[in-house]
Amino acid sequence: MTRSELSRRLSAVIPNADLEVVALPEVPGIRLALLQQSYPQHLLDNDTVAKIMNTPMYWAFCWASGQVLARFILDNPHYVKGRRVLDFGAGSGVVAVAAAIAGARSVVVCDTDPLALLACTCNAELNGVVLEHASSLDSYSGEIDIILASDVLYDRANLSWLQVFLNRAPSVLVADSRVRDFSAENYQLLSANSSYTFPDLDESQEFRRVKVYLGCRT
Repeated sequence: MTRSELSRRLSAVIPNADLEVVALPEVPGIRLALLQQSYPQHLLDNDTVAKIMNTPMYWAFCWASGQVLARFILDNPHYVKGRRVLDFGAGSGVVAVAAAIAGARSVVVCDTDPLALLACTCNAELNGVVLEHASSLDSYSGEIDIILASDVLYDRANLSWLQVFLNRAPSVLVADSRVRDFSAENYQLLSANSSYTFPDLDESQEFRRVKVYLGCRT
């Protein structure tokens, strides 16, 4: 029922679009319900493109930074194992699912889009994990040991979130491919990897280089 509702809402914005359950190329142990790979994106007319821009369906894609951070967490489970985790701007929930698989004590998906939270529920069920929901960081009053955030710095105004995260939790993991001169206080570079959004949006190479940063409260 959850997936059917997501498909219905998706096709209302993108004509004839549907969701398909796929294993991620770089994290094959995680399966997500995403926009069908065969969808002819080049045939979208201007009206449909405008509608998509006004009603973004971020949850229908697994963005490059999400894939990289999910892979990083599965390869380095000590960052989340036994800890209370919040995935900020969760989208499809790929990072939250990875944290749950890696042994997190609890995982909260936080997103202002109700459909994204529905997608997180769907994808949690596909992977046999349980996720809690929050519509905003302010609305969640529980304790947080670490915040995870991928691809949320696409607007430079969002850089202010980096300090907000550390005010709320002692540790933060951020994955980003948009900020060239990342130099936030109390954050350090951990790794850099090439990746891509899935289904592939044919983004430029500069947006395929994803860096993972660790923030620690002083």
